[in-house]
Amino acid sequence: MKNPTTNSADLPSTSPRSPLRVLLGGMLGMMVAMGIGRFAFTPILPLMQRDLSGSHSLAGGLASLNYIGYLAGALACAIWPGILRRVPVNIGALGTCIATTLLMALTTAPFWWGTLRLLGGTASALLFVVIAIEVTEILARSSHSRWSSALYGGIGLGIALSGATVPLLDRLDGWRGAWRGMGGLSVVLALIGIMVAGKRRGAVAVPDKVSTTPATGCMSGLARLATAYLFEGFGYIISATFLVTMIAHTPGLAGFAPWSWVAVGLAAAPSTVIWQLTAARIGVRPALTLAYLLQTGGLLLSIKAATPLTAGLAAIIFGGTFLGIVALSMAEAGRRCATEGRRAAAVMTVCFSVGQVVGPTLAGFLADKQGGFGLPLLLAAIVVASGALLTATDRHFPG
Repeated sequence: MKNPTTNSADLPSTSPRSPLRVLLGGMLGMMVAMGIGRFAFTPILPLMQRDLSGSHSLAGGLASLNYIGYLAGALACAIWPGILRRVPVNIGALGTCIATTLLMALTTAPFWWGTLRLLGGTASALLFVVIAIEVTEILARSSHSRWSSALYGGIGLGIALSGATVPLLDRLDGWRGAWRGMGGLSVVLALIGIMVAGKRRGAVAVPDKVSTTPATGCMSGLARLATAYLFEGFGYIISATFLVTMIAHTPGLAGFAPWSWVAVGLAAAPSTVIWQLTAARIGVRPALTLAYLLQTGGLLLSIKAATPLTAGLAAIIFGGTFLGIVALSMAEAGRRCATEGRRAAAVMTVCFSVGQVVGPTLAGFLADKQGGFGLPLLLAAIVVASGALLTATDRHFPG
């Protein structure tokens, strides 16, 4: 990358790299940053609890620390966007994401697990933003912006890969082998991604600082959208953290548990494209409301899921909605604050992250107190349904 003082006007107007190769490299990067670095914890968690007898409260606390780190990384990108141009920051984020995954196998101390999840969350946020900005800019320069939503399919593919691989690694060396194997896969995926995407020839065009003057009416127009997004952060993360654990503790479904995570990933991979097409056909507000309502139904189904069919359906509904809600909500926030897009993204990210931080800790505590996840799932469903209501009554949508 160029020196941080480089002006965007000095950047080449087109990229010499193939946009398809850049997109594929970005998808591999998303698999490392999010699919594994952030979400491999979900299928490995029941193995750790099986071998070490950890509580749901501890698991929720570790998850929340990861999301606190993610919030810190996202805020750093919003407040000091110039760091995204710095090669040491980019390399450090990738290395930290991989290292914190590998090092989870080397300790049984909750303090160090928490530290690693916190650092891993920060690194995954930085890596996510760097990849998203670079790939979308290159696709835009080459008139391939319509491909950009496919980038986030890498998250779903990473989730599916971890769900399919963790059971095999468990047979080799238990929960420690699962963490080591996921870290090793991250190294392989990162190297392939770098080779596929090719060498960078220009910096990501980001401003040195964010404007401090909000656009007129922008923030007030975000109120309902951002509140609904906060509710989504709270509701979805309970499933994203405990889905495999919940199914593993259901009589007769222990063998199906890791495959439920594969179902989540395979449903999530094409979901952003599907929901964008749906929004283009029926409108953003109806599509987003529908996604919230479907997720609510999936959460309620999870409470009573007692067969592979119902558990699998709940997993597919969850995987097929959460990334779609993210994509549609963030795009709508950008539309409403066209001149303050980065500020809108920061506000939305903070709201979503607050929900993510609170959700796992509260769900883990309630699960320990109630002896199961029925109450946490019901609470999550009520909160996500509230997001649907806010969306349905929000008059700031187009049309």
